[in-house]
Amino acid sequence: MKIVIAGAGIGGLAASLALARAGFEVTAVERAARLTEVGAGLQLSPNAMKCLAALGVGEAVEAVSSEPQALELRIGKSGARIFSIPMGASARERYGAPYLHIHRADLVDVLAKAAADVGVRIRFGARVLAFTRQGGELRVGLDTGDILAADLLVGADGMRSTVRRQLLGEDRPRFTGSVAWRLIVPASAAPDLAPVATVWIGARRHAVTYRIRRGELINFVGVVETDRWRGEGWDEVGDLGELASDFEGWAEPLPSIIAAAKTCHLWALFDRNPLPRWSDGRVVLLGDACHPLPPFQAQGAAMAIEDAVVLARCLTQKGEAPEAALQHYERLRKPRTTKVLKSARSNMGVFHRSNLVTQAATYGPMKIASLVAPAFVNSRQDWIYGFDATRG
Repeated sequence: MKIVIAGAGIGGLAASLALARAGFEVTAVERAARLTEVGAGLQLSPNAMKCLAALGVGEAVEAVSSEPQALELRIGKSGARIFSIPMGASARERYGAPYLHIHRADLVDVLAKAAADVGVRIRFGARVLAFTRQGGELRVGLDTGDILAADLLVGADGMRSTVRRQLLGEDRPRFTGSVAWRLIVPASAAPDLAPVATVWIGARRHAVTYRIRRGELINFVGVVETDRWRGEGWDEVGDLGELASDFEGWAEPLPSIIAAAKTCHLWALFDRNPLPRWSDGRVVLLGDACHPLPPFQAQGAAMAIEDAVVLARCLTQKGEAPEAALQHYERLRKPRTTKVLKSARSNMGVFHRSNLVTQAATYGPMKIASLVAPAFVNSRQDWIYGFDATRG
């Protein structure tokens, strides 16, 4: 079976690798001229790492990652800790896989090299514009004017997917009411920053800090509620002065991290309500193309990687036609991604309590629970991290 994949981001590359390892002939079409060092940090929770290990790249990913020892929630202005969930060796023992932080570019590099090793062809400088069906075969039209023959098309072309648009028509993304600042600085900007992933919470905003690239860099994301409507994208250059103002008076090391930045980017946060369907015939969607997630659960990359593994497994199950396999893939994945979306949306409200009363009512019980029932607090993410998409 010849498979064309629209997009060579994390979801597209993971799908390319999974499908090629399953024996399919795979071509990925990527609009960028080459894979470059773009993007920022990602959190790869154990559910994602189980999939990456199954794809044969677990050790390579670990070699370029940082491993946090805990996940913490702190008050942004005072720095007071609400709770800490152990990771590191505890995560490996609890979930059977590590929790890691990685630069997006490093993950893309690992996946691209592994995909090339199993025969995936990546066609750069082109974008899938449309597809037609001719008998049992697809014709995939590119913006270069070329047409590729395929038995199956995977739309892994992100939130603004052209494949989804042809499948389901135009739709309106949902603005979450927030924008995200993102930047990366050398670790020397905050040498005392502990090897933990920390969410710093405050009124109508929060920040996230953690180390990436073997601890050499610090990744910062700051999410701020705003009524300023911005375009649906993630690479707008931001104003460092405006960023500093948004987090003025917050606890160290946040001011030092922001002050050390030479540039930052602004990302308007959009998501979409669950789609009515993910496939039509032999055309299917994956990752952000069918379930874009706001970053309040840190599961965007993980869900796309899980999709890739499940899609490959469904297509290799004996006795099932490709069309039925794609419907099976949707039945397996849609409930989980929908639950993660609902959880992520809920987290924004938890992180952004706007006054002292609501903050005390929310964070006080959390603090008490962390002291008297730490096992319960530690188990709150088990439904996400303990999941194993590699098992049919």
